[in-house]
Amino acid sequence: MHSLASSRCTAPLSPSRREGMLCAALLAGVALALAGPVVPPGPQAYAYADQRTLWGLPHAMDVLTNLPFALLGLFGLARLAARVREGALRAAGAAAAGLFFAGLLLTAGGSALYHWQPHGITLLADRAGMLVAFAGMLALAADERIGARAAALLGATVLAGGAAALRTWGITGDLWPWAVLQGSGMLLLLALAADAWRCRRAGRAPLPGRLGVSLAAVIGWYGLAKLLEAGDAAVFAATGHLVSGHSLKHLAAAMAAWPVLAALAPGRYFARCERGTPWRGRREGTMPAGAKSK
Repeated sequence: MHSLASSRCTAPLSPSRREGMLCAALLAGVALALAGPVVPPGPQAYAYADQRTLWGLPHAMDVLTNLPFALLGLFGLARLAARVREGALRAAGAAAAGLFFAGLLLTAGGSALYHWQPHGITLLADRAGMLVAFAGMLALAADERIGARAAALLGATVLAGGAAALRTWGITGDLWPWAVLQGSGMLLLLALAADAWRCRRAGRAPLPGRLGVSLAAVIGWYGLAKLLEAGDAAVFAATGHLVSGHSLKHLAAAMAAWPVLAALAPGRYFARCERGTPWRGRREGTMPAGAKSK
């Protein structure tokens, strides 16, 4: 039983069942994106609730609230570099986290540019930054729950598929492929988070050398961001025109980076994945008795 439990938490050299399921899911997503209906942009594409110009800056709040993306991206890259120098991370996890934090920086620039000068081209720049961050997060989740090969496959597929979807959007105005990419990506992230939750309930620690990112927390912040985005005007009215739902959406979406930053905290011990390891009650910076520091 012990060997079976351990094998579930390691990435074998031969193609695994989970890798096969991931490939099937990716093929299904591609088929859905190609076979779906044409979805044109809505008439309110650029109609955000807060249109104020402050300090000479058009749409100031929607522009300035992108600053947390840049700050967390820079902080994340610095913390990641420190952990890499310590030799504490596997290459796949480090690459995925680096892609995610770089995507935050691109999102900050693209979104700020778009809200400053709303236009079809700047909107695509905004989405391109989001795509890089999204690909990094999905690759990180795949490395956490499946393995390095799955992380590389998923990250590359999302980047390539997202670039194709944005090209289709820019040329034809069809949003369907982009919507499929976002929706299927979130479903996959939910499935990986559920797998992590099951592993936790079974008393198993994160896979060896993985970060142990709380995918549930990432999803929670993302879900809050989508709710605030949907309630843009309602939040603006409820706050007496102080702040809009879309501005708060930027802050909530940026906070989705916090679970990754927390997983990279200095001195954090990456537990071995063994049944019965007392990782639930252990503080993250403390090693279990008898464990050797590397």
